[in-house]
Amino acid sequence: MQITDNQTKAMTSAGLNLIAQALTIYDQDLRLAVCNAPFQTMFDLPATLVTPGATFQDTIRHLASRGEYGQVDDIDTFVTERVEIARAFEPHYMERTRANGRTISVEGSPLPQGGWVTVYTDITATKQQELLLRARSDALSTQVLTHAEQLSATNRELAAMITTLEETKRQLTESEARTRLTTEMMPAHIAHVNSAGHYTYSNRRLSSVIPGRPSNIVGLHISTALGKSAHSRIAPALAQAYGGTAAVKEFTDNDSARRIRAAFTPDTRGGVYILSMDVTEETQNRVALQQTRKRELAAQMISGLAHDFSNLLTIILGMQSRLGRLHDLPSEAAPLIEGTLTAARRGGTLLSSIADVTGPRAMRPTATDLGILLDDLVTLATPTLPPNVLLSVQNLVPDTPVLIDKGKVQDSLLNLILNARDACGASGTIRLSQHLVHDTWIEWRIQDSGPGFSASALEHGFDPFFTTKGSEGSGLGLSMVYDMTKTAGGDLRLANASEGGAKVILRLPYRVALAATTGLVLLVEDEDDIRATVRDMLMSLGHSVIEASSADEATALLADLPDIASVVSDIQLTGEATGLDLAARIGTNMPLVLMTSLPADHALFHTAQTLAPVLRKPFDAVDLAALISTAKDVPE
Repeated sequence: MQITDNQTKAMTSAGLNLIAQALTIYDQDLRLAVCNAPFQTMFDLPATLVTPGATFQDTIRHLASRGEYGQVDDIDTFVTERVEIARAFEPHYMERTRANGRTISVEGSPLPQGGWVTVYTDITATKQQELLLRARSDALSTQVLTHAEQLSATNRELAAMITTLEETKRQLTESEARTRLTTEMMPAHIAHVNSAGHYTYSNRRLSSVIPGRPSNIVGLHISTALGKSAHSRIAPALAQAYGGTAAVKEFTDNDSARRIRAAFTPDTRGGVYILSMDVTEETQNRVALQQTRKRELAAQMISGLAHDFSNLLTIILGMQSRLGRLHDLPSEAAPLIEGTLTAARRGGTLLSSIADVTGPRAMRPTATDLGILLDDLVTLATPTLPPNVLLSVQNLVPDTPVLIDKGKVQDSLLNLILNARDACGASGTIRLSQHLVHDTWIEWRIQDSGPGFSASALEHGFDPFFTTKGSEGSGLGLSMVYDMTKTAGGDLRLANASEGGAKVILRLPYRVALAATTGLVLLVEDEDDIRATVRDMLMSLGHSVIEASSADEATALLADLPDIASVVSDIQLTGEATGLDLAARIGTNMPLVLMTSLPADHALFHTAQTLAPVLRKPFDAVDLAALISTAKDVPE
């Protein structure tokens, strides 16, 4: 039968409690990790001071206040000195007589990962024997021999116990070190809370999952460690786990804007185990892929209908044109013919809009100055506004180029401004702000002073063909903005502002563009003609170039040439490894641009977009310069 970890811990605890000596292990933060029952009995300690997590400082203060160390005039100073000695712990052995007259020996040894183990032995009987020997050594030689033999036996027993303690200490140290090293290497926060909601264990990774939260949280209540907002999100799932049922909760942390997935597993002994992971990038990619699949499905359903409808409109337009050329028609027929032609043409325009929504639409991110983006947007939007409608713009982003599809983002923001203009009527105010959310999102807020969104608009605003403008609107503008946002892995929200008016929040992933440097570029391409063309482009942009035809060859060059500053690689290469494998090997250590001729709906294309900027073939030096910053002007 295999022994479980819980059984091992129980047997270890039982073994330690059978040892006559008192034993304690404190960790590097001076918190109690392990103690046995004789420790509590020897010093008559309350339960709070023999519970894992109890502080060394509180224990010393309790003993000093009770007179364990005799008369202490300044307890605070005494405690501070003892704590400082403990932090600079050195191996030691000492003997002292307690206030109750008993004599104990204290032996301490530091642990490799910090902290120490200490063994306390009551040696009162041994000391009494030594006094007896000194007082009556001449008259009681026989008793001396007897006591000496007893002392020798006692020493042998102590030696055996010390050997056992040393082995126990070694096993505990190795086990604890292996467990902590394993958990701290994981890209997730692993923790345990007791039945009262206080952390009893943490692998100190909370701050890496939810930025801004503490790492050393053992002893804290879960609501304090997570913060009020995050705790309120996970409270139902936590309650479900306390009830005995495992639960998983995914939520967005308001303070950090990170998407978190937390799994809660009941502990049969009381409490809950918690596993938390940052899934922000996974969510962005999942949203983009879902939107692409929706668009593919819509395209498949609509393409056949649109084809037949286009044919019908063509027939209608032709027949109405022939009808209009007849001479003997009554006078009232002309406006009817013109109205039919207008309706048919409007149907053709609508078909074009449907094609824009459902057709292939690859994102082409380029290094974009967000300040210039806003300036250009104001230039485009201002002439379309009535004289009494004011456009107020606020830019709160740093002056750092970011990777976005500038054209699609500008079109989307212009669409939202025009919708706000229509809501304002003849007069009003439109406010546009641009800022970062915790270095995770670029956020644009468009707010107007109009009547706000109706309940149906809040519910169906993103649905194709939904409009509140009657015959004046196609119902596709906001739907196309939503499509662009989701395809880029972003988020779009509609709301009514508390002070009145409608509010639209558009968020896109914040990805900083490559730094403006020139240097040695590693070009990885297996087609000789294409490699020569791209090499000439890079050299015309001021870069030195070294070439490879496979991912394995590129990896070897990266290992041998530390001067390589960036990499430009095709996705499909000679050999088994692809450009995506090369990107995984590089990680975030070096700027990387991927090239491909794959269609936008290909699985490899989607994966590539999550790893690096992607250039669609064919491209020219201007397209390349948008992603590879240069020290020279791009030739016309």
